[in-house]
Amino acid sequence: MIYLQLLWVYLKIGIFGFGGGYAMLSLIQADVVDNYKWITLQEFTDIIAISQMTPGPIGINSATYIGYTAVMNAGYPPGMAVLGSCMATFAVCLPSFILVLIISYFFSRFKNNKYVEAAFMGLRPATVGLIAAAALLLMNRENFIDYKSFLIFGAAFILTWKFKIHPILMILLAGIAGLTLYW
Repeated sequence: MIYLQLLWVYLKIGIFGFGGGYAMLSLIQADVVDNYKWITLQEFTDIIAISQMTPGPIGINSATYIGYTAVMNAGYPPGMAVLGSCMATFAVCLPSFILVLIISYFFSRFKNNKYVEAAFMGLRPATVGLIAAAALLLMNRENFIDYKSFLIFGAAFILTWKFKIHPILMILLAGIAGLTLYW
């Protein structure tokens, strides 16, 4: 039963998740944390943090982690949890794959059409809104932002922007700073 629920939830997220992974976060949280209660809000936040650091799109990474965790939390063995992970990842990718095939077929014909251009112009602000909603969603009790967090953010911003520090090195430095400041 959980596999069909994972399939349904992630197909729905894949279809309506315009704007990429960050735009999908509010949809994912609504179903996975609030409706089905497969994971807690703290687990969701941790999964998002891990998904940001691992290679690949955040929506697919989070689907993989959440599929595994949801099945494990339902009491199934790890082998079955891998199946849940595969199911969620497949389901979130399938709608995009099909849409890209369809759009690529028709886009060359209609790319200069004023209605198509207007639709794309309308999707831009909606995408920005969904990404902003994801940022607000991650600002919760479990993720209390204090002056130490702002200090790490400010240092990371300046080091990346002014001194062109490589992102992987910046992640490591931020982790070390977090250990030092919060331990």
